[in-house]
Amino acid sequence: MSEYYKSQRLDKYCYDKSSTQYFKLSRSKIDLFMECPRCFYIDRVLGTGRPPGFPFALNSAVDHLLKLEFDSHRVSGKPHPLIEKYGVDAKPVPHESLDLWRDNFTGIQYLHKPTNLLIFGAIDDLWINSDDEYIVVDYKSTSKNEEINELDKDWQIGYKRQMEIYQWLLKQNGYKVSDTGYFVYCNGNTDKEAFDAKLEFDITLIDYIGNTNWVEDTIEDIKKCLDLEYIPESGEQCDYCAYYNSREKHELKSGKQQAKNIQLPLA
Repeated sequence: MSEYYKSQRLDKYCYDKSSTQYFKLSRSKIDLFMECPRCFYIDRVLGTGRPPGFPFALNSAVDHLLKLEFDSHRVSGKPHPLIEKYGVDAKPVPHESLDLWRDNFTGIQYLHKPTNLLIFGAIDDLWINSDDEYIVVDYKSTSKNEEINELDKDWQIGYKRQMEIYQWLLKQNGYKVSDTGYFVYCNGNTDKEAFDAKLEFDITLIDYIGNTNWVEDTIEDIKKCLDLEYIPESGEQCDYCAYYNSREKHELKSGKQQAKNIQLPLA
């Protein structure tokens, strides 16, 4: 078995509908449910997660450096040049819980009492505007031969849902939250004459008006899915299920072919 991928989780970390203890549900697992209820159920209830992608260490380094940069302006109280460039009414805001909210294993949390699900997610940054509204900020990094000024790709719906869940979590914790969040998008520059042990980025600030109305109903639907006694249907666009179904067809066909080739002993 791969040392990187541990397929089966211990039962104590799986959902048990007979338990009175709350069940933790991360922002990424909510997104998994919306993508494919089947994969979500097999993961959260049966304990077998999808094979993960390898970690993007370079993206993590960019995130870390951005946090350090914005934190320096948070401490000094001076406006960040990117915020000034785009004329945004905002500044990085100090908050006693920011380090906790940034941690992947804690994040900002809210216990949804009707379902007993503890929803949590780790934010990248938090700003505030002149109306004392908190602004959710998320860092993204990539390298594309185009200027990135909007989230116009179908697959970027996950980014938008991510932003909206963070906004919803802040609201449930009693904070005044702006509907407008921002993505700090770093695009690796590949048109330099030499590398010189240095990677440069073009950085854009993309605003997004979030809508959190879907979150509550989705949590209710997730609870219904978790309580099922059977594995639900897969999502229409799930590549993992499409691969599995295709492989299963080949195996069934191969099994039938092998059965035909079995030579029975003569009487």
